[in-house]
Amino acid sequence: MAKPVSLEKILFSQGFGTRRYCSDLVYADLVKVNGVLAEDPEERISTEGLILNVEGQDWEFHEKAYIAFHKPTNYECSHKTTHHPSVYSLLPRPFVERGLQCVGRLDFDTTGLLLISDDGQFIHKMTTPKKNIGKVYEIRTAEPIQGKQLDHLLKGVILDDDPKPCFAKACEQIDEHRLAMTIVEGRYHQVKRMMAAVGNHVAQLHRTQIGAYSMPVDLAEGQWRWLSESDLQQLAKSVE
Repeated sequence: MAKPVSLEKILFSQGFGTRRYCSDLVYADLVKVNGVLAEDPEERISTEGLILNVEGQDWEFHEKAYIAFHKPTNYECSHKTTHHPSVYSLLPRPFVERGLQCVGRLDFDTTGLLLISDDGQFIHKMTTPKKNIGKVYEIRTAEPIQGKQLDHLLKGVILDDDPKPCFAKACEQIDEHRLAMTIVEGRYHQVKRMMAAVGNHVAQLHRTQIGAYSMPVDLAEGQWRWLSESDLQQLAKSVE
């Protein structure tokens, strides 16, 4: 069973502000613990199954945050953006306060599955090239897809900055202008450059899967959800 922790420390760990501010939230009657109004920020509480309500919003306690996010187009996977708004602007403020980071990035014009976490070990395991974790992309092409292009992607193409061939782990044509491609590397603009290398071009790019975890069909663009224990177990299989 989880060891009881002071309410102030719990609120701070979840990203609700400085410890002083978290205490003030309690004193201002803005915090409920499992539905009961909190009165003392120093009260020690079990975090097991804990549901907070802060300023009218329910918040499920998680010691570490692991979320799936459906990235829309025209957002950057960065806290310091250049030309487009940040994906973090679409997340609750406490996530930003507690330092969540994207587990790998998607280009601003690419949509689909992003994993986001504040667990450094998890981020490293999911992004290190040594693990060869497959990522599945659905690609809409500018020109009709030809069978020889798929063969070329599977056999390997040379990108202009590296003489080492770049392979698709799997390639499946969906229709005349769509294919699903799995890659295990993460080179700069890799999918777009691979398609250009075989004489076609990406018109639209969408990531559907990371390792053994597929994006939930009911997760709408711009929405997020906590990864469940079974989701995390699926991802763990990807890095074994």
